[in-house]
Amino acid sequence: MSKFILAIDQGTTSSRAILFDAEMKPVATAQEEFPQHFPQSGWVEHDPADLWTSTAATCRSVIERAGLRVGDIAAIGITNQRETTVVWDKTTGEAIHNAIVWQDRRTAAICRDLAEHADTVTAKTGLLLDPYFSGTKLKWILDNVEGARERARNGELLFGTVDSWLIWKLTGGASHVTDATNACRTMLYDIHNGRWSSTICDLLDIPQQMLPQVMDCAADFGVTRPDLFGAEIPILGVAGDQQAATLGQACFQPGMLKSTYGTGCFALLNTGDTPVASTSRLLTTIAYQLDGKPTYALEGSIFIAGAVVQWLRDGLKLIREAKETQPLAEASDPDQDVVLVPAFTGLGAPYWNADCRGAIFGMSRNTGPEEFARAALESVGYQTRDLLDAMRADWQGQAGDAALRVDGGMSASDYAMQFLSDIIGARVDRPQVLETTAMGAAWLAGYRAGLYPDQDGFAATWALDRTFDPQMDPDKRAQKYGRWQRAVQATLTYTGD
Repeated sequence: MSKFILAIDQGTTSSRAILFDAEMKPVATAQEEFPQHFPQSGWVEHDPADLWTSTAATCRSVIERAGLRVGDIAAIGITNQRETTVVWDKTTGEAIHNAIVWQDRRTAAICRDLAEHADTVTAKTGLLLDPYFSGTKLKWILDNVEGARERARNGELLFGTVDSWLIWKLTGGASHVTDATNACRTMLYDIHNGRWSSTICDLLDIPQQMLPQVMDCAADFGVTRPDLFGAEIPILGVAGDQQAATLGQACFQPGMLKSTYGTGCFALLNTGDTPVASTSRLLTTIAYQLDGKPTYALEGSIFIAGAVVQWLRDGLKLIREAKETQPLAEASDPDQDVVLVPAFTGLGAPYWNADCRGAIFGMSRNTGPEEFARAALESVGYQTRDLLDAMRADWQGQAGDAALRVDGGMSASDYAMQFLSDIIGARVDRPQVLETTAMGAAWLAGYRAGLYPDQDGFAATWALDRTFDPQMDPDKRAQKYGRWQRAVQATLTYTGD
């Protein structure tokens, strides 16, 4: 019997493949980075070929490292960076433009032009009318690539988020599909009726025939080409990265809350079978969909989390490795309260300002790498507090006492997680397995394959690594958060004119 699950975790800066055994433990990992492209300020692109070749390479590599035969693998689960937009030729399988990444802000003017339709967009999709989502990115490609819209109307072009692109390539063009969690992030999907919205597709002049079929998160998405890995492997699980992390954290009960710290930071609050309309500019989204039944969530999205550490490394060259930030922060001058607002591509929830840019406050002649490192780590805690306060306001206080389950690369930093607990004034729980995004995708595929347990059985396996309890004096917490709020307001109101 096949007893391994291959999880593909296609992210913003790298592609990874992780093999999980029958006990849901990771046994081998392969990772490959690929370049980002920044054609203009606020623009972020990937070469779709890089997404595909790095994914295929890591899958082959992890199978070889584990010493497995392809027949040992029961299924593939896929999790992916969401909202990133790919359009490709249905016949050749070649992309017609670079992928426009979720961080990209080039469609801000399109969103402003459509402002009168913002309420309609939110009512149907649960999202805000913002460049973050795929819909206006797709419109931009159809508007700016010569002949693209006519070709789309003629059925020659296909659209997909990264999961769809990978499945198309994995199956040799046999499957043009997505799952509900990725569909709901396109700004084209009616989350209440479970179908593509003709109203919004018409608004953006997007032919529906180029959109993929929407499926449950655990479903039969197709099988890999036999020549790709030596034999066919069924693809049985798909979820966008933040929803996959919600599953991997076993947040199956309403009121459970998780926050993932990767390139960005994303907090999701499970609201059960009820979509909660936000009055705090959060997103109403689908947490997961099983057996045709969606479970909803409130989500807050931060564009820059781990990316701020990358900036310290690659932009300022203050560090060589991410792990150097913690000892630097610990050595910083406690009398300097430097505040960094990392609005490098604008600010996400709850501000949703595409035009503002990053700023640093409180510097002196004595400010150095130590203070920059501390300010970078603390900026993630401050932004998380913004999200959690908004969630508590939206869900009538029901999220007030829930511990925050954390995961992602930055959650390994004890300094960052202790500050997070201090500034939100609540318990932070870090699991033993930090690969929760890949774990969620693996569980979906393994559950569908009959290898892994149901939701209750899976939740029982969740294991705690460490709890962080707030230690900061409440008055100091209020003072520091007040400084953050003033810094954000100054960032939002600065125009540069």
